[in-house]
Amino acid sequence: MSGSIVLRGGTVLTLDDAHRVLPGADVLVTDEKVAAIGPALDVPAGTTEIDATGGIVMPGMIDTHRHLWQTAMRGYGADWTLTQYFVWYYLEWGKVFRPEDIYAGNLLGAWEALEAGVTTTVDWSHGLRTTQHADAAADALEAVPGRFVLAYGNIQDAPANWTATPEFRDFVSRRTSGDLGFQLAFDVTGDPEFPEKPAFEVARELGVPVTTHAGVWGATGDDGIRLMHDHGFMTPETIYVHSASLSADSYHRIAATGGSASVSTESEQSAGQGYPSTWALRQYGIPVSLSMDTSVWWSGDLFSAMRTTLGADRSREHLEAHAKGETVTHAALRAEQVVEWATRGGAAALGRTDIGSLEVGKKADVVLLKNDHSPVSFPLLNPYGHVAFQAQRGDVHTVLVNGRIVKRDGRLVDVDLPAVRQRVEETVEYLRGQLGEEAWQQGMNPDVPETKILDNPYTYTDYQSDATHGG
Repeated sequence: MSGSIVLRGGTVLTLDDAHRVLPGADVLVTDEKVAAIGPALDVPAGTTEIDATGGIVMPGMIDTHRHLWQTAMRGYGADWTLTQYFVWYYLEWGKVFRPEDIYAGNLLGAWEALEAGVTTTVDWSHGLRTTQHADAAADALEAVPGRFVLAYGNIQDAPANWTATPEFRDFVSRRTSGDLGFQLAFDVTGDPEFPEKPAFEVARELGVPVTTHAGVWGATGDDGIRLMHDHGFMTPETIYVHSASLSADSYHRIAATGGSASVSTESEQSAGQGYPSTWALRQYGIPVSLSMDTSVWWSGDLFSAMRTTLGADRSREHLEAHAKGETVTHAALRAEQVVEWATRGGAAALGRTDIGSLEVGKKADVVLLKNDHSPVSFPLLNPYGHVAFQAQRGDVHTVLVNGRIVKRDGRLVDVDLPAVRQRVEETVEYLRGQLGEEAWQQGMNPDVPETKILDNPYTYTDYQSDATHGG
């Protein structure tokens, strides 16, 4: 659906520079852009009208780090730590994924993002062990009417190797001239020989950003940051994913070079990269965006990201205060700020000034939160707090990307979900067959460590008998 669309009478969170909140306002979209915002707008004849009364109209959310290719394994690793994740994908089974499996995961994950109001997603695609896999990833993203960035990576080979192949250069020349965004995705191990340097040089030659898992406990840390900085590869376009276990020196280097951090709070809390880092990033003035990491573990929506980020940041603030015998009386991180991180923060990280807020002339990536069937939809008192703590994917009524309706009345449009399901089921059946049933079950159910209950000095063997006899 194209032409003019108007969302009538909602509470509009513009997320513009002034963070204007406009109750009872309309948002008029013409073709690909926001044409007007205000009360009771006059609209062209034939405009599609959507009743936003009682709802929240906000910019489309932006996820700056999601491994879409893993979505076909949804929930499989719910009880993993980062160790199990590395072993399963990096060492054992990531290499058995076929191009069609990459396609199935990307297709499912891309639609999942749109359904939850995430209009722009960075596909941190580190399962591309051949360019056939990369073509499959790109094909899936281009088959879905969202806004996507393919962050090309390959965990089965060294970055210096795969970025140097003629096949990779051919892929770049064939697939990066259209609407699909492009980054390079690889990590820096901290090896003093800096083996990743040639890959950075390729990124510089191509003029594309690098996104890297930094500050991951036991994997990537301060040594990698120093190498990047000393060789001049830390730029304002660089995105440091997690940034959860870095020193003050590393945070200073990121801040000084203008980079940003992509925080995946659910991931950091559960997997063990380090404590979710917004409490530290705020101290150094490092820009933040939010991300969901992977549906092999967690939810695929940014409502969860906002909620858990507020909780983790405030929890750390209280913890630090209590350690000093103090009490936090006013929370430093507000709901408004995490909503900004989920929208404008992502746009800034991607260098996009045309998305991330609702302003006349910007791209029409728009989300309406409205659920007249839910008692949680009212009263609407604090719009930012409602988005961050009350709303969920089931409240996403309408989603526009580039002025096109991709979800309406709570349902995706122009999607063949049975066909998506079939592709995913074929991938699951194939992977399960490759592993064998024993390995499949073992991978999904890692051993539970033995837990010892502490001795309790207030428990006495004769307490009950003494109490019974009045002794």
